[in-house]
Amino acid sequence: MTGAPARLLAWLVVLVTLITACTPAVDLDEAATDQPSATSSPLPAAGDAALAPLGTPTTTPAPVPTPALVPQAFSLNLYQEGDFVPQYTFDWCVGASIQIAHNLIDDTGGGSWADPAQQGELWEMARARSSNSFNGANPLGWAQVLTEVGMGPYAVVSIADYDDALQTAARAIADTGRPVGLVMWRGRHAWVMSGFESLGDPDQFPEFSVTGIRVQDPLHPHGSGQWGPSPAPNSLLTPEQLATQFVIREPRRWSSDLPTGYLLVLPLAGA
Repeated sequence: MTGAPARLLAWLVVLVTLITACTPAVDLDEAATDQPSATSSPLPAAGDAALAPLGTPTTTPAPVPTPALVPQAFSLNLYQEGDFVPQYTFDWCVGASIQIAHNLIDDTGGGSWADPAQQGELWEMARARSSNSFNGANPLGWAQVLTEVGMGPYAVVSIADYDDALQTAARAIADTGRPVGLVMWRGRHAWVMSGFESLGDPDQFPEFSVTGIRVQDPLHPHGSGQWGPSPAPNSLLTPEQLATQFVIREPRRWSSDLPTGYLLVLPLAGA
């Protein structure tokens, strides 16, 4: 070839060479399957923690502790206006306390117990069920009458420690919804505990502390020259105030095998 045809052939050879130089070399298998080349990084084997993808946790987080419950102020009071009944003689404190207990328990609106004749009958019932050298109604007769007239069961308990006695009384009110009888003045008088205030709910904190006691003294407003004034109905007393009149009773004053302690006429659960 010479002249123009030779020059045309030369240009075609150059053009083919340039096109070939701009095309990357691709393996036919790779092109067919669109798989990565042999130089690609292999995927980690399943369960290989050392090669786990970034962001994958390799340890279990520690559990968050549950905050401990903190005792809060708590109160419970069975008293409603009209529940209080005064004792109509200086002897009938147990009869009046039984009437008060009925009124605190009965919230059906069926009528309060406040009749003087009934109070005398209840006192006579309690006295007949008591064994007492002073010929009065003692705590055993008091508890038995409460049970017999449908407010029980009640039992007399003696508790040696004052704070334990207050806890026991408060827990009984919370558990049963019924009042507690307090044997006052070393056994000479009867009050009714109708409620309490505490630091901690007794249902949540076994070691709750009683900070206030709701009381009904049927001798109000007379009081005692020896023991002090009678608190008004539904008064809230501190433990220190109650302790001036709620004191230990010794069994020598009456026929009982209970040990020396603070006496409670206690409602029992399950009634």
